[in-house]
Amino acid sequence: MKKVALHNLGCKVNAYETEAMQELLENSGYEIVPFKEGADIYIINTCTVTNVADRKSRQMLHRAKKMNQNAIVVAAGCYVQAEKNKGPDGQIDSCIDIVVGNNKKQDLIQILADYEQEHAAGIIHESWIDINRTREYENLSLSKTGEHTRAYIKVQDGCNQFCTFCIIPFARGRVRSRSEAEVVREVEQLARNGYQEVVLTGIHLSSYGVDCGGDLLSLIQAVDQVTGIKRIRLGSLEPRVIDEIFVKAIARLDTFCPHFHLSLQSGCDQTLERMKRRYTVAEFHQKCNLLRKYFTNPALTTDVIVGFPGEIEEEFEASRAFIEEIRFYETHVFKYSKRKGTKAAEMVGQIDEKTKIRRSNMLIEIGKKRQMEYESVLIGKTVEVLIEEKIQSEEKKIWVGHTKEYVKVAVESTENLRNKVINVVIEDRSQIIH
Repeated sequence: MKKVALHNLGCKVNAYETEAMQELLENSGYEIVPFKEGADIYIINTCTVTNVADRKSRQMLHRAKKMNQNAIVVAAGCYVQAEKNKGPDGQIDSCIDIVVGNNKKQDLIQILADYEQEHAAGIIHESWIDINRTREYENLSLSKTGEHTRAYIKVQDGCNQFCTFCIIPFARGRVRSRSEAEVVREVEQLARNGYQEVVLTGIHLSSYGVDCGGDLLSLIQAVDQVTGIKRIRLGSLEPRVIDEIFVKAIARLDTFCPHFHLSLQSGCDQTLERMKRRYTVAEFHQKCNLLRKYFTNPALTTDVIVGFPGEIEEEFEASRAFIEEIRFYETHVFKYSKRKGTKAAEMVGQIDEKTKIRRSNMLIEIGKKRQMEYESVLIGKTVEVLIEEKIQSEEKKIWVGHTKEYVKVAVESTENLRNKVINVVIEDRSQIIH
């Protein structure tokens, strides 16, 4: 029995695909082992979202080969797909034995078998498709995950947006949606295996269904009907999917969790235009107001980029003021970094690192302040918590889980509370975990 070690880099979609590949391997008789010395096969699911992600992907591939010179090293996913898209002169690293592009992970078992036949000829086995032309959704699924209570489910792949800072459409291709029936079947299997919460995720979740006549609302409503599922969450959303019909409908669902991650990127219209984001700050604000109209104290979280090319001080100040006004529960702040192959990397007006750090620190402080304000409202309230795990404590038995708004909460109990939904009174801030 061959021993296989897997390592994931990047987003929740990548994590889902890594677990799906692991399940394929387990079902085919491979032994899954930790990512350390001793494996016969190392599979690294790579990321290419930034130049740093590229570097980490290369480092992990080299690390795998160093742990066992005789092992088969498999490079899968976005980094190697993006390298292939650069053209026939793109060089594959000598430490790699097998390359598996996006939309080919479903064929992993056959690819490993083919490699055995080709290895004697000293061939690097490459399995590719033209990701920019395919309309096929990759057939991967899960019956269990590394988490014991919550399951992430990939329902969509690809992106048609082509934001000027983003390489992902070139690595993931155009929008491809999984059929509603397939999603429901997977959710039903996970529910039978004890999972009570599912998170619907994708590369550009808001585009679910645009390629096949479906829509995200219908998918949510179908998942809501699955017996045993008590919570439904969504991955990152674009503002355009949020309208009165959508919000009113999901607000009626007892399973729906009012935690909305809305990718803002900038609170300045001029910067958004250079980013090629397809909304204005006024539209974004209107969507936030709509969510607050139908949900009581929903958790709104966001991503923001500082130091985007051409972001003069007045533009940053407009963005800062807007972010403070919206009152996000959490604000994830990123300093812009050039990504080779994107339009933004060639733009004039690149911002120096010192300015990026200063601006980032300002937004991080606003984020901390707003997070404290949001959590303060919970003190003295009774909240519903899905318990996920026990944390170590010499004196007490402490269990932790998340509210529907994705606030992490601790509760003391001598009972085994794992995977139970309970009501918890938040007596003081010490019960909220970061």
